[in-house]
Amino acid sequence: MDSWIQDLIAQLGYLGIAALMFAETVFPPLPSEVIMPFAGMEAGRGVMALPGVIAAGTAGAMAGNIAWYLVARALGITRFDGLIERYGRWLTISRNDVDRGQRLFANGGALFVCVGRLVPTIRSIVSIPAGLLAMPFGQFVFWSLLGTTAWTSILAVAGSALGQGYGAVERFVGPISLGIIVLLVVAYVWRVATWRR
Repeated sequence: MDSWIQDLIAQLGYLGIAALMFAETVFPPLPSEVIMPFAGMEAGRGVMALPGVIAAGTAGAMAGNIAWYLVARALGITRFDGLIERYGRWLTISRNDVDRGQRLFANGGALFVCVGRLVPTIRSIVSIPAGLLAMPFGQFVFWSLLGTTAWTSILAVAGSALGQGYGAVERFVGPISLGIIVLLVVAYVWRVATWRR
């Protein structure tokens, strides 16, 4: 996977970074832990400017964040209730969970969105509860931008500092991402097995 990511960035530059980060946000298995460190390494070599790399990565990820938010917002909590009624077991969610989520989101939605952008795997799905629970768009964009800029900056700066050893970032963050995915799968299976209406 690494080679075609590198080729795309080499051919399209900042546009390639933005396109890859958009795709990574919409389709989480694409790893930002490879995209941004490699782009940072290119900046470290003088091929691109580090601020441009960070801006391109942030812009692409934010486009994906906003797309997910708008889809969830269009679906809305009322339509989501219908999905819960029909597929609650497989969604592993009940109306009580939604009510609890709304209360928690009302009290700490901004922090959830901002910090969620810094957590591998979770960062791609944070937009969905924000949209479903109708977080104000301006607030969503502000806190998402803050967290997303921090994430892309950390990875790009690490790639720039490590140079040809940028793969060390992926080797460090990759197992964390995998661990989070495994935990989510285990939690999902447990919720399906023990789900009650």
